[in-house]
Amino acid sequence: MGYLLALDQGTSSSRSMLFSENGEIVAVAQREIRQIFPQPGWVEHDPIDIWQSQLDTCRQILTDSGIKARDITALGIANQRETTVLWDRASGRPIANAIVWQDRRTEPLCQALRERGLAETIRAKTGLVLDPYFSGTKLRWLLDHVPGARQRAERGELAFGTVDAWLVWNLTGGREHVSDVTNASRTMLWNIRQGCWDDELLDWLDIPRAVLPTVFPSSHHYGNTDAHWFGSAVPIGGIAGDQQAALFGQTCFRPGMAKNTYGTGCFMLFNTGEVCPPSDHGLIASAACRLGNAPQQFVLEGSVFIGGAVVQWLRDGLNVISHTSGIQSFAESVPDSGGVMFVPSFTGLGAPYWIPAAKGAILGLSRGSTAAHIARAALESIAFQSAALLTAMVRDAAAPITELRVDGGAAANNLLLQFQADLLGIPVVRPHIIETTALGAAYLAGLTFGCYGSTDELASKWRAERSFVPTMSRDEATALMQNWEVARSAACGYRPMARL
Repeated sequence: MGYLLALDQGTSSSRSMLFSENGEIVAVAQREIRQIFPQPGWVEHDPIDIWQSQLDTCRQILTDSGIKARDITALGIANQRETTVLWDRASGRPIANAIVWQDRRTEPLCQALRERGLAETIRAKTGLVLDPYFSGTKLRWLLDHVPGARQRAERGELAFGTVDAWLVWNLTGGREHVSDVTNASRTMLWNIRQGCWDDELLDWLDIPRAVLPTVFPSSHHYGNTDAHWFGSAVPIGGIAGDQQAALFGQTCFRPGMAKNTYGTGCFMLFNTGEVCPPSDHGLIASAACRLGNAPQQFVLEGSVFIGGAVVQWLRDGLNVISHTSGIQSFAESVPDSGGVMFVPSFTGLGAPYWIPAAKGAILGLSRGSTAAHIARAALESIAFQSAALLTAMVRDAAAPITELRVDGGAAANNLLLQFQADLLGIPVVRPHIIETTALGAAYLAGLTFGCYGSTDELASKWRAERSFVPTMSRDEATALMQNWEVARSAACGYRPMARL
């Protein structure tokens, strides 16, 4: 039996997972990566930390499992998307820290583009809302602010990539500067309908074409790793942005199927098939995983910027829990949130609101409020934001969604998933393997090298572990969502003043 290695490089950590070809987990290794906050609204990662932590976890699972690199059929990569890396082609060294998808520093550039009347044209070309979330304005910022970067980029000396491209460059010793369609579709430089880098978009953002990677389908032989990394070369057979990889791992291959990933943020994706629909309710369109020469499929997506990260904040910012795994029992120590509402818009609000300037807020406090009430409200905030996404998704799709498949680290939290089902009024289904991001990357690599015959074969492997059925009345759920919207509006209306 061969094995499939998945590299799951996320916002909070780098993880590697080894799967058997039947989809069972053989070994896992994970390391947190350092979060860098140079000033309010800025979020960075050290690209070397990203690479080294990912390499270390790969080596660790080979050591722990006793499996040799020569026994691995292929590896696949799933990555945090929009995070932007710019490096020197000759040395392979980054010229600055990576600007993380959560970073808001490019809002003035986005506003300038809006004032030029380009927002709707950019949306028509890319499927994306003009927002600092996406990679294009981050790359422009680096070119404008790192001394000499623009001139070097125009001479072809620099390479840009999202995290997938950065990892492949390092894995292959700089031989391959590549990406896949899912990651390209999140840059705001890729024409989602024509399937190419767009000259007008590059011109409007003043991006030299020479820095861009070559884009391939998600299931594709991207080259081989250098033998010295793992003891022998391993083929790279799949790449996908983490959310599209999770949709693939959930085997949501048919139009109308939807999943929500509870990670650092929350990301709900709805398969729209070969139709790339516009959204009238604050969602965005992106490329789904593409298999070889098969027609491109698309997704509607809603992105919550702060999901599981709010639990990290309770741990690191408020120190009310010592481990994120303790959040469920702490929240369950009170019967409800006691009227407390938590709006965790630490980095603005994403879909369906798109309010970059929103600040986080805790409302409804009383003398009886405790840290446990705040913790419960923090968990509930994840479900409230996701419920707002699904409501927008149903309106755009003009069709009901009958169940929501869920995954990601916070999907292990039963309290959260039950509250989510109660708000949505549909079953929330947790699969047997909740690490579907890594599983999707492994499946893509396996398809490239013939481990699987079709997506139908993969769909037959999916199994539910537990289904959470709504128990709350629709009237109560509606009232709670109305309270959430009131709290959300109050948070968005707050504008902190600098002290004189």
